[in-house]
Amino acid sequence: MELFWHRRDLRTADNVGLAAAAERADGGVVPVFVFDDNVLAHASDVRVRRLLDGVAALRDDYRDRGSDLLVARGDPETVLPELADALDADRVVWNRDYSGLARERDAGVRTALNDAGVDREAHHDAVLHTPGSIRTNAGDPYSVYSYYWKKWTDRETDSPAPTPGGDALVDADVLAGAIGAGDGSLAEGSRSDGGVATDRVAVGELPALTELGFAEPDAEIGPAGTEAARDRLGAFLSEAVFAYDAARDYPAREATSRLSAFLKYGEIGVREVYEATERAMAAAESDDRPAEHAESVAEYQQQLAWREFYTQVLYHNPEVVTENYKAYEAGIEWRDDPEEIAAWKRGETGYPIVDAGMRQLRAEAFMHNRVRMIVASFLTKDLLADWRQGYEYFRETLADHDTANDNGGWQWAASTGTDAQPYFRIFNPMTQGERYDPDAEYIKEHVPELRGLDADLIHEWHELSPTQRANAAPEYPAPIVDHSERREAALAMYKRARGEDPEE
Repeated sequence: MELFWHRRDLRTADNVGLAAAAERADGGVVPVFVFDDNVLAHASDVRVRRLLDGVAALRDDYRDRGSDLLVARGDPETVLPELADALDADRVVWNRDYSGLARERDAGVRTALNDAGVDREAHHDAVLHTPGSIRTNAGDPYSVYSYYWKKWTDRETDSPAPTPGGDALVDADVLAGAIGAGDGSLAEGSRSDGGVATDRVAVGELPALTELGFAEPDAEIGPAGTEAARDRLGAFLSEAVFAYDAARDYPAREATSRLSAFLKYGEIGVREVYEATERAMAAAESDDRPAEHAESVAEYQQQLAWREFYTQVLYHNPEVVTENYKAYEAGIEWRDDPEEIAAWKRGETGYPIVDAGMRQLRAEAFMHNRVRMIVASFLTKDLLADWRQGYEYFRETLADHDTANDNGGWQWAASTGTDAQPYFRIFNPMTQGERYDPDAEYIKEHVPELRGLDADLIHEWHELSPTQRANAAPEYPAPIVDHSERREAALAMYKRARGEDPEE
């Protein structure tokens, strides 16, 4: 018997570690998920709600296969050795994660299992190409995406890992008998010292959100699980992917895959996704389609590569979670005005595309990627606020928050990261709104105060007089800052940080 420890891989299909355990295990595999308080300390209401939904979908998948999911709460360094002992498991298997926190956790678990005399095995699963496998010719990790992408796209990829059959999993009744009478804890006497292994261990029973110390979020969080992920992927690849390159920056269009949360929680395997995009590419190239269809599929594949680029940046530079990747000679003098930051969070800046994005975030725990760039630029270049302020807010409110991707995006916007936007390129929020939401459909969907206005008037909001604004939409605020003035202030701020004279 082997234990498989699920973390950010809430699926049975295309799961490298689970497939390896299932192929080898004599006596079957016992799947387990541990609610780790050390990890929950960095979580949020939104993400724990989404996590619970994903774990529930995983449990139901195991039940459909005649097994069940063992659910525990506690420190994995204690939980896993004790469960292995109680179940007489030969080995504990898991898939690697790449953040600093995850690597510290996994090192502690390896040591604890070693001390307990339990074999352990970790697999690469979350990315197509592992963080250390793509390097410059000099052997260094890449800091420029375009060069990384060239090597990434030329590399062969593994096929999806096989899904274990029901006969490879421990039967649900056997698992229930091994754990105990279903009282929510490991059976008395299952340890050699007669103690109870963890605060809570049960077969298939999930804790309530409040039991974990979190509250139900106000945001409407979408569906979870492999079936929902496959539905989303199939719908996207049937049509929208072929216009992805031209349409993906327009938030009012249904032009993106919306797979980010499913990939973040590992509810669909990246090899399965990539293989599906390769089939779409073959269709684009063989059905007399326009050349831009294949280009669009390749553009979507680049988004998978971006995900892995930022993963390798975090892997090799775990300090970037709190520190600038790119150092400035004199440091950046962030303004960090609390009232301005609060208005940004509320979606009340008086810049319609910014406010629409922030309100979508509050309502859906999601924001369109182009709009993420716009609101990040506005916070760092118009409000002159530290990117860490925005990163922390996204970490709290996004259901699909991914440390590597979000950190990479925020540092790009702030001109402090790898391959970052040059400090002198500053998004004009009104121009961005007019260009990517020309009919103001997205803005009107999320900013109801502006629904009765013509798009032209919305895009001219910053130029209107107080009387014109009061007549047009009295409940919507005036711009809290002047973009032109703040642009000049941002340029001066970055020049000082570079040790340059801002007057030159």
